[in-house]
Formats: sequence, C-alpha cells, structure tokens
Amino acid sequence: MTAKSATYILCINCGSSSLKFSLYHAGSLQLEWSGSVNAIGSSKSMLVIKNDAQVIEQQNGKYKNLDQAVKAVIRWLKNSSYHQGIAAIGHRLVQGGPKHREPELITGKLLKSLAGFIYLAPNHLPEEIKTIQTFQSAFPGLPQVACFDTAIHRNMPDEAKYYALPATYQSQGLMHYGFHGLSYEYILQKLSQEDEDIKNKKIIIAHLGNGASMAAIKNGVSVETTMGLTPMGGLVMSSRSGDLDPGVLLFLLKQGKLTPTQLDKLLSKDAGLKAIAGIGDVQELLNREAGDADAKAAITLFCYQAKKFIGALAAAMGGLDILVFTGGIGEHSAMIRHRICDGLGFLGIVIHQQANIQSHEIISDRTARVSVKVLTTNEEAMIAQHTQQLTYHNN
Repeated sequence: MTAKSATYILCINCGSSSLKFSLYHAGSLQLEWSGSVNAIGSSKSMLVIKNDAQVIEQQNGKYKNLDQAVKAVIRWLKNSSYHQGIAAIGHRLVQGGPKHREPELITGKLLKSLAGFIYLAPNHLPEEIKTIQTFQSAFPGLPQVACFDTAIHRNMPDEAKYYALPATYQSQGLMHYGFHGLSYEYILQKLSQEDEDIKNKKIIIAHLGNGASMAAIKNGVSVETTMGLTPMGGLVMSSRSGDLDPGVLLFLLKQGKLTPTQLDKLLSKDAGLKAIAGIGDVQELLNREAGDADAKAAITLFCYQAKKFIGALAAAMGGLDILVFTGGIGEHSAMIRHRICDGLGFLGIVIHQQANIQSHEIISDRTARVSVKVLTTNEEAMIAQHTQQLTYHNN
C-alpha cells in the first residue's frame, strides 16, 4: 500500500470502550480511510481500517484499554506510507470546562488547564489527555487541535445554562454544558445544505446510541439539550442513569453507604438499561423482549423518556419543524423510531411506516406538519474541518 503524494489530517475520537480514527486529505477534506477499535477491554476487541467498503487492515489485538488501542493505531501508521504525509491531528474532547468551548490549538498551557477540569469529566478527560500526549510523542512538532463536544451549546440562554444553586459554584465550572456537539454540528451542516432556510427552523436532533442525548436548535443556536454537567444526565442510556431526583443521590450516599467513586461507577457504568435488564444493547433487548419482561421494561422506559424529552424540547422552542434521528440506534432501529414517534401526532409528528422500515432519509408522512428525518452523523468529519481551519489554512 502506498500513499499518494499528499498531506493529511488525522482525526481521533476516543469513546468509553472504543476508538475511532480517520484520515482526510488536508485540502479537499476527502476521506482517505477510516478505522476503529471496538469492544476495548474485551477479548473481542479488534482494529479494523476500511477504504470505502474494502478492509485494508484487520488486527485482533484483545486490547485491554484505550492506551493499548491508541499505540496499536500509531504502530500501524508508522509502518504505513501515510505517516509522512500527516500534517495535523485533530482530537475530540468531551469537556473543556467553562474556559474552552471552541476548537483550539493544543499547547502545554491548554493541557495544563484541561487537567484542572478533570473533576468535570473524570471518566473521559484523563484518557483523552493521555491520548493527545501519546500522539505528541509519536508525531513531535505536528500541530494538534482540540475539538470540544460542548462547543455548540456554549450560547444557550442563561435560564437553560445555569442551575438553581449558589453562584459561587459557577466559578468552579458548575453549569449545563451539553454534549454530542460535533454530531449536532454535522447534522446541522447537512440540513443547511438541503435547506437554505434552516436557520429559521425549530429542530430537535436525537443522537441515540449507547450514550444518548437530544438538542433543541432554534434559529441555528442550541437553546436546550438533555445532557447537563456531565454525559450521565438526561435520557436513560445503555449503562448511564440519565436524570435523577437529587434525593436519589443522597439516598445512595447515606442508605447505600456508597463512596463518591462507587456512586460515579454506579451511575455511569452500572445503571440505565443495563441495571433494568442486565444488558445495555438496544438491539439485543428488542430481540429478547417478547419473552423477557425486563428487556421489555428497559425498551419501554427508553422510548418513554425519549418521547417525554421531545415534548419538553419542543415546548422550550415554542414549536417544532424538524425531528432528526441519528447515532447508532437512531440511524438503524426503525422499531425504536416508531415507538418514540407513536402518539406524538399532537406535535405534528407522524411517520410513514414503510419509509421508516426502509430507513429513508425522510420518514414522516407527507401530510405531517413536522418533517422527521434519519441522517448519518460523522463526528470525525467535523474534527477534520475544525483542524483544517486552525492549521492548514494558516500554513
């Protein structure tokens, strides 16, 4: 395999149990190839790199943690003919605290600042910072860019942004951040290519995957979103609790005698659908629900909460013009989309069953007032764009 004489932008997207990475041409932003390491921490973990539909590399590495997966990707890059053409590296970071909301060149000063906000995202930031440092060591001198998943929500109105707690905590970074920003940004860009008037529309984007959230976009601005201070809030998720009465946390601390660390693990890794049915995979739950009451209860709760939040977000905007489903579940599960939309006719949401089953881009009934769409998201494409804007155009 030989790379053409070209310069590239490498995009890195760390998840809780996965690593996605893509290589884009620095000028055209055309995708060269994309790869992933899924099921990190299990014996099923595998590194796969594809060029279109063709697999160009596959390694069953049984990667025990993200660091091992990152180093495997770097080894492959170093042994390929692409590494000499890499001009910049972009990273998705879940959180940058109140001081870092827009894409930013990575410096020692930025990394030091981010380390000071680890308490806001202890399950994500340490690994993400370590990944950046590993790439800095492997590719010294290359510009690297941090793309924060909170960026799109930075202009939410104060009534949506701040909690009803003493203002002194705001200075420590306590606020409603929201997440999945790169995904929302990509979907908005896609919608604007189809409709020049999109900035005058009221839109709900439902990013449904193992981590799930929704955002209300009014006049091109995120005005409300379901995740809050952390990615644990909002909708019930695969292994995350979603919103809870604050009294529940006090109950768990006092009656359950949990430590803060144990509470964090419970809410982020042992709650949600997994707590109800023993597993968090929605497709597997759908397969089981006919003969499994717990699986049925988990799916029912997931769809109920999604339905409830759609109503709340529409109310926050004073109406709704477009509902978009994206993310692994949102894009691929017609049954979940059907159950969420069923009964929302009072909002103008009516889906066409056949279009939904066939996962057409537009799945709403022709007579429906709200356009319901299914769109594929691409966080790495947004990372590439931001990295290009901060590095390539300045060279």
